[in-house]
Amino acid sequence: MAQSAVPAARAPVRVGVVGVGVMGANHARVLADLPGATLAGIADPDAAQAEKVAGLLGCTAVPDVGALIALGVDAVVVAAPTHLHHAVALAAIAAGKHVLVEKPIAPTVAEAEDIVAAAKAAGVTLMVGHVERFNPAVAAIKAAIRGEEILSIGITRVGPFPPRMSNVGVVIDLAVHDIDLICHFTGSHIAEVQPQVKAAVADREDIALLQFRTGNGVLAHINTNWLTPFKARTVHVATRNKYVTGDLLTRQVTECFDYKPDGSYSMRHLPVAYAEPLRVELSRFLEAIRTGEAPDVTGEDGVSAIATAIRCLPGAEPAPLRIRAAG
Repeated sequence: MAQSAVPAARAPVRVGVVGVGVMGANHARVLADLPGATLAGIADPDAAQAEKVAGLLGCTAVPDVGALIALGVDAVVVAAPTHLHHAVALAAIAAGKHVLVEKPIAPTVAEAEDIVAAAKAAGVTLMVGHVERFNPAVAAIKAAIRGEEILSIGITRVGPFPPRMSNVGVVIDLAVHDIDLICHFTGSHIAEVQPQVKAAVADREDIALLQFRTGNGVLAHINTNWLTPFKARTVHVATRNKYVTGDLLTRQVTECFDYKPDGSYSMRHLPVAYAEPLRVELSRFLEAIRTGEAPDVTGEDGVSAIATAIRCLPGAEPAPLRIRAAG
């Protein structure tokens, strides 16, 4: 078995990216300019696209993950289509490489658990790219509700139909973000699911109204669709003492508090840091590689998110889940 190598404290981590579509190209762009990282190469079977991105970023383009590993990378970002995550991630892990897999970690629970088990056996860092966790507005909301008794969470994630989407519906493409955020905010897992989904104008579900109860008793719902002509990303959290709202696009976060018997209350806008979520995510990935500590979004978190999303799909039977996200 190949063993993972942790780069020396001052040596940059050599990272390669597999898949340079929209998201993969963004990973490559950030890595090319990220302190502590060297973009060693990119891999994509579309030679024209690979050469274009490589030319812009000054790195090597290769056709597949095997050729990328041969470049001597320390870590691999898997940004290929979801149905390829399992094969690509296992190849990188078998070679002893640290891996960041874009969300969702895999199309099935079984494949997701395979990836987690392989990473544990190989002793490599495995992180899942739920990039919304690193949105500064999410961090501000999380800070505002810390120590509070959370009563309910409502999340809206809507927008127009994405032309690039062909093999999944809104639950896997969009709602999986917010399933992960609910677990992140509550420090718990999804215990009960009540989904309502519909394919209105697409081949797969393009409307989903999802209701949940977490293991620690929080009620939550997600409203997501591909029918809204504009993008909206909002979070509402009710606690025993306050009500926090956040716009994940404008990154404005507001809390209402100090409720009075006459119905009045106080309100304030909370400070939100400026940061590119993807840059923060990749920096945390490098940090986890160097320290050997658990990454911010673990493989278990990724398994939990895709397992819950699958439970929301029409006709899906809940898969037995052997791995649970840490509370």
